[in-house]
Amino acid sequence: MLQQILAIALNTFLESVRQPIYFVLLLTGGVMQVMNTLLSAYSMSFSDSTEVSGDNKMLLDMGLATVFVIATLLAAFIATAVLSREIQDKTVLTVISKPVGRTTFILGKYIGALVAVLLGCVILLIFFQFALRHEVMSTAKDHMDGPVVLFGSVAILLAFGFGIWGNFFYGWVFSSITVYAMAPLLFIAWLLMLIINKDWSIQPPHLSLKPQVMLASLLMLMAMPVLTAVALVASTRLGQVMTIMICAGVFVLGLLSNHMFGRGAFLNHPIAAVAEALPQRDRDSNLSDATDSWTIRLDQPPKRSIHLGDALYFGSSPNGLSLINPKMDEFKGDPGQDTDLDQSDAARAIVVRSIDSAALDEYTIVNSGSLALPRPIEEGDFVFLEPTNVNPVMVIAWGITPNLQNFWLVDAITQKHDIPGKYVGLVAIYSLLQVTGLLSLAVILFQNRDVG
Repeated sequence: MLQQILAIALNTFLESVRQPIYFVLLLTGGVMQVMNTLLSAYSMSFSDSTEVSGDNKMLLDMGLATVFVIATLLAAFIATAVLSREIQDKTVLTVISKPVGRTTFILGKYIGALVAVLLGCVILLIFFQFALRHEVMSTAKDHMDGPVVLFGSVAILLAFGFGIWGNFFYGWVFSSITVYAMAPLLFIAWLLMLIINKDWSIQPPHLSLKPQVMLASLLMLMAMPVLTAVALVASTRLGQVMTIMICAGVFVLGLLSNHMFGRGAFLNHPIAAVAEALPQRDRDSNLSDATDSWTIRLDQPPKRSIHLGDALYFGSSPNGLSLINPKMDEFKGDPGQDTDLDQSDAARAIVVRSIDSAALDEYTIVNSGSLALPRPIEEGDFVFLEPTNVNPVMVIAWGITPNLQNFWLVDAITQKHDIPGKYVGLVAIYSLLQVTGLLSLAVILFQNRDVG
């Protein structure tokens, strides 16, 4: 079965790269990256950032967006060519009429199409790296980056020359041979760009590397398996035009998923955020034992009145997702009396014990009934007066829809937020789960598809 999958995948990859639209989209992406260095000069953004600043913030946004859109189109066109067109032309019969299962056929087609999409995406990202290294020429005193222009132009011209030579003397397909040559040549040009600065001096490679931008590019690459799987699912039943429309719809819906579904999935309204949280005694550090008391200071006066004995909920998300204390009892005693807090039948809750009358943003909270907490309250947590209401319909819609915002980290870079390694791992797991579900759906839809 593995040999069959690999054989189908290899044939699919070669067919995908051989398509003229593949070559055209890559060239379009490269030209657009050149245009981005000109168009982003009008952003008038001059605030500093960790890795990009000024007009280059807009260049970063436009450059990655260009790669994202072109790669989505690549996935849509490739999937329709390798599956729906074969179904329409009935050439798929030559494969599945032999002892090749339909599941094997779908998996092989997906792997081949995905490798082709990733190859194109890597080439587009190298074009993007050239544009980002060149930067925007915001003023008249700015000059072109000579190494970027020279190395990039030479790599492309050599790739074209190799494609023309192979087509003329050996009859090779010009577009695919040019792509095969372009990928390593552009990579070599990028490596040379890292060690030669704008003034043609040798420099350490890390000076031109932008680690956070590289991580953002990696996360965008993780979206490609999901978008390719979406295109493959659509192409099992639909033609080229409808598949492209479905991919475009999923792309837009995935970017708006948080707004359309996420905000309605978990309903709660924070009254403020925690600016400071400290235990009153050393033994109160975990806030999980009865009478454990903490002093908290909010970042602003609460949006709603807080009274003695009120139960406070808290968590790291402003919509109330994953509260630290999602379930608590109603407290009816006196929070100032320890006897009402540590009895065996005491309500299990985190309640307000005292309020600083001079400063309406400072409170003392106490544990009643030994409510177990995975962690105490922390600076930056959001505070709520009610538990979070869950809308199951919105939760399901939010979970099923590929959330492409998870893969889009440009805002984190421009706002000086480092991308943690844990987040990269979680996004990789999310991408794997989405791909697994989509491929399962593709297999189900293709099982009963009439291809005769």
